[in-house]
Amino acid sequence: MAFIVDCFSQKIVGWHASVKRDVELVDVPLRMALWRRGHEGTPVGRDQLICHSDAGSQYTSVRFTEHLRLEGISPSVGSVGDAYDNALMETINGLYKSECIRTSVFHDGPWKTIAEVEYATACWVEWYNNRRLHSSLGMISPTEFEAAHYADTQAVAD
Repeated sequence: MAFIVDCFSQKIVGWHASVKRDVELVDVPLRMALWRRGHEGTPVGRDQLICHSDAGSQYTSVRFTEHLRLEGISPSVGSVGDAYDNALMETINGLYKSECIRTSVFHDGPWKTIAEVEYATACWVEWYNNRRLHSSLGMISPTEFEAAHYADTQAVAD
């Protein structure tokens, strides 16, 4: 499983489940995140993004780094063996495992197919983004946090 998270709002904007740890595992969520931001009416311009990741081969591959370059996204690779360097993603992965994978809240019985994992993940991401309260965001969801930010930004612009 790979996630793309907006560090400002902690909103999950892209994800992909795969049985292989190849470049598609990380490239699909990047494409999803860029599409989603445009579709939501909050597109991100070139040279406004930084993609921070660990030093995994998927993230350092020529294909992925070329995709970042073409999108105008600056790559940032964390230090090897330092979980604190990518603490937000470590937290997201831990929450995903405890709230989705290791419980029966979003699925019934043992996992049988990757499609089951994808469906449960989509349900969890929807819940995480829209209903899960985050203390670091003032006990509101990432979606509410973003909506308040864009409303404030629009009010200042008017």
